[in-house]
Amino acid sequence: MADVKSEATVESRRNEKVGQVVSTKMQKTIVVEVEMRKAHPKYQRIVKTSKKFYAHDEQNSARVGDVVRIRETRPLSKLKRWQLKEVLRKAVQVTTDLSSIGIHTGPEKRVTRKKKAKK
Repeated sequence: MADVKSEATVESRRNEKVGQVVSTKMQKTIVVEVEMRKAHPKYQRIVKTSKKFYAHDEQNSARVGDVVRIRETRPLSKLKRWQLKEVLRKAVQVTTDLSSIGIHTGPEKRVTRKKKAKK
């Protein structure tokens, strides 16, 4: 009997990275910042470096602040070589509309200063 592996169980050789979404201003594209920690070659101190990757997001499901997993894919455009695989953790969305939580603000009052009289 031959050992046949289904496509679901075969490990992908494509590179995967985990990072935070920093921009979603383009259509079907997200910018993911991946932070890497590496020992300095001479001083052996841990140094944090970060790099931004452009990733394809077909459903526009990721939002700014989400932690996502991206995987390597064929070149889709000049900068896009990554594809959104999954959203690991959703970001907390903060609203600026205070009326939704019961705080009502009145119209803004304009502060005017008295002009100095010319002598």
